[in-house]
Amino acid sequence: MSMSNDQSKRRLRIAMQKSGRLTDETERLFKSCGIKINENRDHLLAHAENMPIDILRVRDDDIPGLVMDHVVDWGIVGQNVLEETQMQRALDGQPTGFNEVCKLNFGDCRLAIAIPQEQEWHSLKDLEGKKIATTYPHLLRRALTAAGVSYKSVLLTGSVEVAPRAELADAICDLVCTGATLQANGLKEVETIYESQAVIIARDQELFPEKKALADKILTRLRGVMTAKESKYIMMNAPRAKLQEITALLPGAEAPTIMQLEGEPERVALHVVSREKLFWETMESLKELGATSILVVPIEKMLD
Repeated sequence: MSMSNDQSKRRLRIAMQKSGRLTDETERLFKSCGIKINENRDHLLAHAENMPIDILRVRDDDIPGLVMDHVVDWGIVGQNVLEETQMQRALDGQPTGFNEVCKLNFGDCRLAIAIPQEQEWHSLKDLEGKKIATTYPHLLRRALTAAGVSYKSVLLTGSVEVAPRAELADAICDLVCTGATLQANGLKEVETIYESQAVIIARDQELFPEKKALADKILTRLRGVMTAKESKYIMMNAPRAKLQEITALLPGAEAPTIMQLEGEPERVALHVVSREKLFWETMESLKELGATSILVVPIEKMLD
């Protein structure tokens, strides 16, 4: 794991989740940014083939500590794990410093309270004196302390959703993405206490110039990929007389490119990048204004 001083100045070291809900999206993100890495997930350390980048594949709850202890330069982790770990490290007297590089547009989930389906729910006050099973005791305590609720925390590292059925707890506080697991275990989600997404964090030190230049390049590519994912390229043929009305209907669009159609002086081709979704209802309204051949195309990469 050790590197020479010269290597540490030049190679950007990034920690990612070895296996879990962020793994596939993180690997796709690397690929979209042009970072070619070994796809064998059994290896703890992988080297990019085309850039001076090392990838550490580790448990997600180890990532914040690796950044805060300056073992790696960047880490990709869920905000839920980041904040929970930061609070635990603060209690243990360990370093908690980091810089947020950017939020990523994947890994969305929520930390929620769930109770047996047959029980009624009014507010967090219903948890007064109850036993709550969770993997996130610090985030749970922060929320319930703010609500003035006294409770008993039951710490479980896995299969939290079975706790009420096994009579280990009255309710659970767990990470929810779709809610299917809760339903399968006879539970219902009643209140969200924290919302999370994947983020890139960096150690709270200035990088060596060589690594900073590389990190800035990768960050520019990351933002380009994320912008492209959120954007669409829209093309259509439209009557020139209706251009103002048509442009007003396009959500989040910049100034469109207008091109004259050959042999049709009253009609033009309109091309535009939109940073928002184009719904069917909008497309139908465009058609009513005389637009034809309406195409909505995904964008792979984009630099402003």
